[in-house]
Amino acid sequence: MSRAGRITSEAVAAYRTFTRRRTAVFFTFFFPVLLIVIFAGLVQTTGGGAGGGGGGAGGAAGLFSQPTGYYVPAYLAVVVLFTPLSRMGSTVARHREGNRFEKLATTPLARWEWLLAHTIVNTLLIAAACTVLLVALLATGASFTLSPLLVPFVLLASVLFCGVGALIGRAADSQDGAISMSNGIALPLLFLSDTFIEPALFPEWFQPMQAISPLTYFARGVRAATYSGGDAITSLWIVAVLAVVLFVAGAYAVPWTE
Repeated sequence: MSRAGRITSEAVAAYRTFTRRRTAVFFTFFFPVLLIVIFAGLVQTTGGGAGGGGGGAGGAAGLFSQPTGYYVPAYLAVVVLFTPLSRMGSTVARHREGNRFEKLATTPLARWEWLLAHTIVNTLLIAAACTVLLVALLATGASFTLSPLLVPFVLLASVLFCGVGALIGRAADSQDGAISMSNGIALPLLFLSDTFIEPALFPEWFQPMQAISPLTYFARGVRAATYSGGDAITSLWIVAVLAVVLFVAGAYAVPWTE
């Protein structure tokens, strides 16, 4: 079997596994929409409103004080972050528990091919979920620009966090441990990476620490492309470099033989 055939076969198997898990389908497609409804209500309650897109991130400082368009990167980050971390982390851990990697090691499939196959599936699912999110945001009256840069940002961030998910799966001692670890990493990143909470609301000493989070560059780049204007390309390049580095690290971490 050719390399493309091996990757395709593994990808098809990964997709079928996903569709058989109703919980995974719910949290990938429907849970983020529920978050939009909740947070959009908070934005309107605190006076942010749904308008004001394209005009920058001005306005009174406060939690959820910005227009809904300002939080588009945060809504997308829910899918781009949680889906690959939890799915890839639990998949690697599950394969370890079932000694599946030892069996795969006897086949021509390489560890990076396995990770690429699962990354492709996760990326396509994330792209579809983000499309649902954007449609839901437009339906709620959010004002933002549908920039073509959304495509590479979502795809590259998906690859990036699939690599991180593989690292989590390697570090965790069980499938439950991988899920707990992924949530323990994703929740702080989601709220500390210039997504739902504006940097001005953090203490001055903490603000430089946001540069450590890869999600910060995704959020700032998407916000620049869809809402506030400014330089989105620099953030895109940073996300691209991090995606390559973390995918390679994730492929190396896949426990092919133990």
